[in-house]
Formats: sequence, structure tokens, C-alpha cells
Amino acid sequence: MSDNPKIAIIGAGPSGITALKNLATNGFDVTCFEMNDQIGGNWVYKDKTGHSSVFKTTHIISSKKFSEYTDFPMPDDYPDYPSGAELLAYFNSYVNKFDLKQHIKFNTKVVKAIPLENKWKLFFEDSSEDFDYLIVANGHHWSPRIPTFEGEFSGELMHSHQFKNNEYFKDKSVLVVGGGNSACDIAVEVSRVAKKTSISMRRGYHFIPKFMMGIPSDAYYAKTLWIPQRIRLFFQKLALRFVQGNYENYGLQKPDHDILQSHATVNSELLYFIKHGKISPKKNISRFSGSDVEFIDGEKEDYDIVLFATGYKISFPFFSTSNIDYENNDIDLYNFCFHPKHSNLMFVGLLQPLGCIWPLSDLQSQQIVKYLRNEWNLPKDFEKAVRNQQNSMPYDFIDTPRHKLEVDYHAFSKHLQNEIN
Repeated sequence: MSDNPKIAIIGAGPSGITALKNLATNGFDVTCFEMNDQIGGNWVYKDKTGHSSVFKTTHIISSKKFSEYTDFPMPDDYPDYPSGAELLAYFNSYVNKFDLKQHIKFNTKVVKAIPLENKWKLFFEDSSEDFDYLIVANGHHWSPRIPTFEGEFSGELMHSHQFKNNEYFKDKSVLVVGGGNSACDIAVEVSRVAKKTSISMRRGYHFIPKFMMGIPSDAYYAKTLWIPQRIRLFFQKLALRFVQGNYENYGLQKPDHDILQSHATVNSELLYFIKHGKISPKKNISRFSGSDVEFIDGEKEDYDIVLFATGYKISFPFFSTSNIDYENNDIDLYNFCFHPKHSNLMFVGLLQPLGCIWPLSDLQSQQIVKYLRNEWNLPKDFEKAVRNQQNSMPYDFIDTPRHKLEVDYHAFSKHLQNEIN
């Protein structure tokens, strides 16, 4: 490998731009390839449905203090939970501050990436180029995962990937499927204009309000980290129970897992809208029959639209699945970053924290810089280190596809900082 290796980054979303910043400001020869005409990834709101983006009224679910890059705070006048537009402005300020656009090739889609001997060949629509290192930061919130059910639905089937605003749903009967953040946010937005709105969940979930004791809930949680985990979780559940009561009183199912054993659903409006008769909770779908949806408890209702907010596949369309397939296989990356077989392949942002992604992407990128400078080495027993990492998560996350990427924000951040320093 040369002393000044050529490095490629795929994607100029929040994770890609911090990888670019850390490499470019440390003197590396790096090029970032972005298929769209601007930076920001999912945070670029567009009305058209072909582009995976936040919807018009999106606000982040982690507070600004815990959603900042490590050396670039958000503006003081930003609210505790900035809007999608404010986030995109923040990302553009970050890019401008560190003069990163000179390293980005926009409207350039990587259609194929093939490993060569100690290199990667990237193919574009009309050309190709070799690189010494490849960093993948294309995100994992863009390829819809849609469950299948018996029967056929005669209405319209959609995915949250297509949801941009609530205007299309005016005066329609809508069933939102899912219990995560997108499902709850969309159900609330749709219920403002729809004739009827229901939300179907396959299990019970814990709903964390955006504010606890007058401060953002993640800031409140951070103040309790000194308390032993078992005691901390007990009091957190007690606090939620005191404020919310039993979920069964809302027509929701009782959670079958502990409060942080699944990705946190941070929402202060769903329970309010249920109790005001704007949203009707339903159990999991059993089957479709024309415009009717039958649920597992035997209840049946008719809908115009069924919208699945059921997550996304882990997809890398430029890789051969015989080489890299994390949708159907476990994550075998050290620190969710370094590949076991290709020492010149890294992933940034391929994780789902109980918190915000891109501050952790920043730390992953700082570690990549250390690695490229030979100031930090991969574990000698790589497979054992990955197994230990998988087995030492602070919470026993429930076994669903999305949770193979799950990490605890504070624990993983501390781990990365310890290794970097």
C-alpha cells in the first residue's frame, strides 16, 4: 500500500461527510461519491417518492446535545429537537466549515465495487477507477422491508419510504403498520387529516416521551448513568408507569421485553392522540381480504391505505451478495466498521444506536484515521473480538433484523473513545 493511499467514500450523508472530514483534514487523498446533487442523505426533503427522505414535519428524536459531531456543536439558537431543515443546514455548515465539497463528486452513482489484490475497483455509469481503501457510508434507511400477509388487499399498499407529508391521506381510512419511531410519527401526522387512522403493532412497545423532568429524555437518561443498570432501569420503568399508566388502558399490548431491549420509540404524541380518539390501536395483521384487514384477534376493518412503517433492509447494491450480505448474515465487523477479510474495507454508520448515529460515525472515522496511520491496530484474534463485542452488549436486544445493528450510544461511544485514545 502506498504512503498516500487513494481512498473512496460512498455516500455524502451525515456519516459519509464526517468520514470525509476526518480523512481530508488529516491530509489523506480522499474522494466521496454521492448519487444525489447535494449532501445530507435522508435529511434532504423532497416531495417526490423516489428519494428516501425525512418527511416535511420531521424533528429528530435525539436532542441536539447528543446529535452533534464531536468538534462541531449545533447553533445555540437551535431548539432541543431540531427540525429536518435545521439538521440539513447544520450538515451543510459542517461541510462548508471544513471545505469538503472539493472532495465530493455529486450525481455520481457507484454501480459496482469489486475487490482486487489490495485495491477496490469502483464502477460508475460510464467509467471506473481503482482505490486503495473503500469506506461505505451509504446508510441503511433506504431499502424498504415489507412483510407479507395472507390474502390480497384491494386498496393501496405503501411504505414509510414513500411518506412525505399528510396531504395525500386527507379524508381516507389509513392503517399504519409498525411500532417504531416512523410508524408513530406517521400515524400522528396522518390522523390530523384522515377520516380514520389505526396503528397495528405485532407486539407491545415502550413509548418514551421526548421530555423527562423538563429536559430532553436522552439528557435525563445521561444524568442517571452513574446508577447501576438494574436499579436505573427499574426507576425508569417506574417513572414511565407513573406518567403513562398501563399501556393496556390505551388499547395497546403489554411489552414482552424490557424498556431498552428494543430500539427506543421516542414519542410524546401517540398516547395523547389515542386517548383523544384520533388513532385506534390494532393488533398484528392476520390477513387481507379486499379492502378489509383482519387482525389476529378476529377484529376486521376496511381501509383505503395500508402503510408499512416496518423498517429497512441492510442493502449494498454495489456489492455482490456472495461477498457481503448483512441482510441475511450476522454483522461480522469489528466496531461495526472493520471487515474481517478485506483489511482495506470499512463501514461508517452501519449501526443503530439507542441514540444518534452520526456522533458515533465521527468516532468510527477518527479510528479509521488512526488505523491508516498505523497508530491503532486491529485485534489479533479478530473473530474472537467480534464475538466478545456481540456478547457484551449492555442490553439483551430482542431478536429482530433491525437489532443486529443495535448498540447502546453511551457504552459504544465510550468504547470507541477508549480505543482511539
